Amino acid sequence: MDIVLQQLVNGLTLGSVYGLIAVGYTMVYGIIGMINFAHGDVYMVSAYITAIVLALLSFFGIHSFPVVILFTLLLTIIITGVYGWTIERVAYRPLRNSTRLAPLISAIGMSLILQNYVQIAQGARSQGVPTLLDGTLRMHIGDGYVQLTYMKVFILVAAFSGMGILTYIIQKTTLGRMCRATQQDRKMASILGINTDRIISYVFVIGAAMAALAGVLITLDYGSFDFFVGFVIGVKAFTAAVLGGIGSLPGAMLGGVILGLAESLFSGLVNTDYKDVFAFGLLVTILIFRPSGLLGKPAVEKV
Repeated sequence: MDIVLQQLVNGLTLGSVYGLIAVGYTMVYGIIGMINFAHGDVYMVSAYITAIVLALLSFFGIHSFPVVILFTLLLTIIITGVYGWTIERVAYRPLRNSTRLAPLISAIGMSLILQNYVQIAQGARSQGVPTLLDGTLRMHIGDGYVQLTYMKVFILVAAFSGMGILTYIIQKTTLGRMCRATQQDRKMASILGINTDRIISYVFVIGAAMAALAGVLITLDYGSFDFFVGFVIGVKAFTAAVLGGIGSLPGAMLGGVILGLAESLFSGLVNTDYKDVFAFGLLVTILIFRPSGLLGKPAVEKV
């Protein structure tokens, strides 16, 4: 087995999921200039919703993978989107004209509420789901080979398809144009007839939907999760967003892939225990030379 190529494949899979979650951070920051620190816990909620939907489908005797994954994705995305909409209405909208510190504290409080709500409702023990897609694809490259499970292939296809659909929505649709107008100048967009409050709610829902997609994919791949998993992966996804340039959708995906590759290569070639140290060290190094991130643009003060 070619260890370097194998770790590159693993890192690409992990990074694509980081990128999906990072999209939620970068879209919210791009449109209201604030970080949604409850976003990681929205991902955590989606993992539990995935397990509940899978259990219900199994109870009703539905085991076909295409049917199961379709229903799981649809229901998880819809329910998680409702969570995203609720967070915006409860934690952000009432404080929109307050100081910048107030929504930040409110978002942290919402994060703690979600963690404790899930801990009380589902218990503190780790939960698990069965493997739905078995099998391994082996690709021979030169004298070595690379193994890729069918589940990881599905993750790559689903993650990049999700990013492609989102990019199309933002770049080519009326909703996307209204989102970009609100991001550039919220007051002028409102004068031109755009309901900016509704657009901001839509952005929270879209970010939650991307986190839900990531939650389904990671849950099906790893098979286990707990009520605290959102904090760890949320910090890493936020790091990916900053690394790529927060406010940039391509930057979020690029940052996620770079972070995933850095973690995977360091784990396979050096030491697993210090992979996070290396990943965050890479972030600091890049930000020293590119303070706005790889694809981010320097902030311009409006006068």
